[in-house]
Amino acid sequence: MAPIRPRMRRILAAALTLTATAAALVAVTATPAQAAATPGIDVSRYQGTINWTSVRNSGIQFAFIKATEGTSYKDPNFNRNYVAAYNAGVIRGAYHFALPNRSSGAVQARYLASNGGAWSADSRTLPAALDIEYNPYGPSCYGLSQSAMRNWIADFLNTYRARTGRYAVIYTTTNWWNTCTGNWRGPWANHPLWIARWASSPGTLPAGAPFWSFWQYTASGRVPGISGDVDRNYFNGNRSRLIALANNR
Repeated sequence: MAPIRPRMRRILAAALTLTATAAALVAVTATPAQAAATPGIDVSRYQGTINWTSVRNSGIQFAFIKATEGTSYKDPNFNRNYVAAYNAGVIRGAYHFALPNRSSGAVQARYLASNGGAWSADSRTLPAALDIEYNPYGPSCYGLSQSAMRNWIADFLNTYRARTGRYAVIYTTTNWWNTCTGNWRGPWANHPLWIARWASSPGTLPAGAPFWSFWQYTASGRVPGISGDVDRNYFNGNRSRLIALANNR
């Protein structure tokens, strides 16, 4: 496997947010104009050692934490982050960076579920997220046709649900989704949308998505307890509603 690099969305952000102001892209404390109620972050090994108590005390209430990528990579900081976030009172979920050209969706869903992406009804565990976006190692759509990509995603989602009993969250950008799946509307009746758009609003959603559940609005956030930049997010609801999602209610 090629060395694990920061996700390609960091490289392509300018193309995806042409309508955003420069301030929206670089601000570390500004709040988007259409902010939802519940603030969160997403992290991986690139954030280094995290003081999760400081993170929670700063007002962060949830986090998605990188668990796996493809079929053989597990984030080396995942176990520590996942346990420490829980102990600090942060509602957390795992995420898997998809590499659809490496294996079937089912293989990668099982890999995620076996390496941190399982679920329990403890008020602090979200269903895991499928991070499906631009390929950092080659063609944007991983060399798959639109129909093949739809089949791959469905295979992943169905396998994850069979394994855990939960509908996985889907992280994506509108441009990637519409381009690489052909405006597929299939998952949005059940799977929460985690939309990535570094701007002052979530913008146009992927085809068929009625609303967003999570919105990643900047990659240049700062949070006490984390050294350097971190992705900032909002949940589209209050903490009680987030806990209900965690508990599958």
